[in-house]
Amino acid sequence: MIQDDLSRDAEARLAAVRDRIARAARVAKRAPADVALIAVSKTHDAAAIRPLLAAGVRDFGENRVQEAQAKWPALREDYPDARLHLIGQLQSNKAGDAVALADAIHSVDRPSLVEALARAIASQRRAPDCFLQVNIGAEPQKGGCAIAELPALLRQARDAGLPVAGLMCIPPAELEPAPYLALCAKLARDHDLKGLSMGMSDDFETAVTLGATYVRVGSALFGARR
Repeated sequence: MIQDDLSRDAEARLAAVRDRIARAARVAKRAPADVALIAVSKTHDAAAIRPLLAAGVRDFGENRVQEAQAKWPALREDYPDARLHLIGQLQSNKAGDAVALADAIHSVDRPSLVEALARAIASQRRAPDCFLQVNIGAEPQKGGCAIAELPALLRQARDAGLPVAGLMCIPPAELEPAPYLALCAKLARDHDLKGLSMGMSDDFETAVTLGATYVRVGSALFGARR
């Protein structure tokens, strides 16, 4: 009974989020299918994740390599087509574990991490998609490269053989997100990058109207963080 309630709740939340994505995409004259939904499952256990997997979600986001290692091998036994996105800050000494586990890494933000990921990719012959994280609001407490450092980091990543899929950003929490999301989209266009990982539960509709190709949604799907 409890699992049935969890499944119904997950399906209702998922339907509402997908509807909001579709409406925002139509406003921007985009196809809803061009926006991938990443269910941010950090801090949520397998029992909370399984209903979304059963409902057809295949992209999930985790912050920490250790947490993902504890949850996802068993989940992938039942859902081998699930895709895992690492969206939190990544320590260089965890690059090998990240490459082994993830299908995409959204927080590549410094030369030392590029070097570590390049070594792991070469040794494992496995190459997750990589998004360069930009500190779009120049916030000292946040990860991400400075806007002025993006060209050099992108050049280094490409020279190192990383499959750079696009940019990722997190706008300042207390400010209107649209200008920051628009700036990230412009940076992607300026550097001929197609992927845009931007937009969370509070602003994903705005992100979709501004060109997001991946939105990272947690609380709108799972409820309050545990």
